[in-house]
Amino acid sequence: MDESVFVSMAEKELAYIEDALEQCGVDIDIEPQPGGILALTFEDDSQIIINRHVAAREIWVAARSGGFHFRPVDGDWRDSRSGEDLYVLLSRVISDQAGEPIRLEPA
Repeated sequence: MDESVFVSMAEKELAYIEDALEQCGVDIDIEPQPGGILALTFEDDSQIIINRHVAAREIWVAARSGGFHFRPVDGDWRDSRSGEDLYVLLSRVISDQAGEPIRLEPA
């Protein structure tokens, strides 16, 4: 995949995730940062970092429960090891760190 195509796809996904989290009603400090990074900070000061990794053509998620790498597969973002959907994983790790249920759906 061409780098510019990947960056466009990843930026669109990060913007969608940011918007979805802002509308979910949970107290999360959402801070977009330069270079395709979305930092989520929770009430207990734990963080989840979601970023695009251009060289690998993946979206990476670093959470208290571990690190995960997602590749575009047939229109979805899938974990490179387990095949899990990005939004299923984000719902789980954000719920865990927020201490309340969060459900994110793909666009």
